[in-house]
Amino acid sequence: MNIRIGLGYDVHQLAEGEELWLGGILIPHEKGTVAHSDGDVLLHAICDALLGAAGLRDIGYHFPDTDPAFKNIDSKKLLEEVYRLIKEKGYKLVNLDATISAQRPKLKDFIPSMEDVIAEILESQLGQVNIKATTTEKLGFEGREEGISVQAVVLIQKAINC
Repeated sequence: MNIRIGLGYDVHQLAEGEELWLGGILIPHEKGTVAHSDGDVLLHAICDALLGAAGLRDIGYHFPDTDPAFKNIDSKKLLEEVYRLIKEKGYKLVNLDATISAQRPKLKDFIPSMEDVIAEILESQLGQVNIKATTTEKLGFEGREEGISVQAVVLIQKAINC
């Protein structure tokens, strides 16, 4: 099959005293994600979407949170490894669309930097990577600022030279 689509979803609890990493960028905020790695929920959802599109299971299979090797790991390294696996199977990214759900902080000013980081890792042009942020109008765990979630969709295609 020449093109494949993948859906990724991730969620992390928010707590005071933790760092908030999103899209490879440290976001100033009084709360951050509770996680085994750096807790970058955006990069984790993208990893899952890519892995799913290529039929390579999920992020927990490749980088289990029970493995001390991944304790506090920079999620950019996880995304780099996932993209290496995607390319090994002969695929490249066509496009990525992701939505971050969080009541606070407001993320619009950080999105261009997130897109830059992700596009570079995925060897893509900026127009191929789209990140959006939304609130949940104070509803649910995101609205109560107990957690943050991300949904990501990717389209991958067999590289022409494969």
